[in-house]
Amino acid sequence: MKNIVYFEPSDKTVFDLDRFKKSLNSYAKVETKDIEAGLKTLDNYENLHVSRLVELGTQLLVRSDEAAAKKYYDDHAQYFGAQFERLRRITGYLVGSLERWNDGKKAEEAARVKHSVNSAIDDAARAERLEEQAIARNIAYAA
Repeated sequence: MKNIVYFEPSDKTVFDLDRFKKSLNSYAKVETKDIEAGLKTLDNYENLHVSRLVELGTQLLVRSDEAAAKKYYDDHAQYFGAQFERLRRITGYLVGSLERWNDGKKAEEAARVKHSVNSAIDDAARAERLEEQAIARNIAYAA
């Protein structure tokens, strides 16, 4: 039986699959078999930090709904310790958000090809999505 540790080792509780599934399904539909397959990667550990479950939940949710996965992650971010602002390099600039950019720079960012680092999407789906983006922007695309 796995234990979930929240902040201190003394506050651990027994993992409840039904509770975890109910939590995920409040954001998007996730099958029990998918959850169990994801949990198999954690079989070697008796105690898990709750942040590991949040990462797993995010990976499972992103397969069906990226917006739901982001909301799930944001809602459970307090388990990752200190909050931080995501810093990205976009079109040569290090930025946290795009809200202070002018319309031209926002258009440049929207037009760029976004490369996924998400391993949850297989290569065929990724190629199909890139082709759709290229067609929408009237860009030649060779698979």
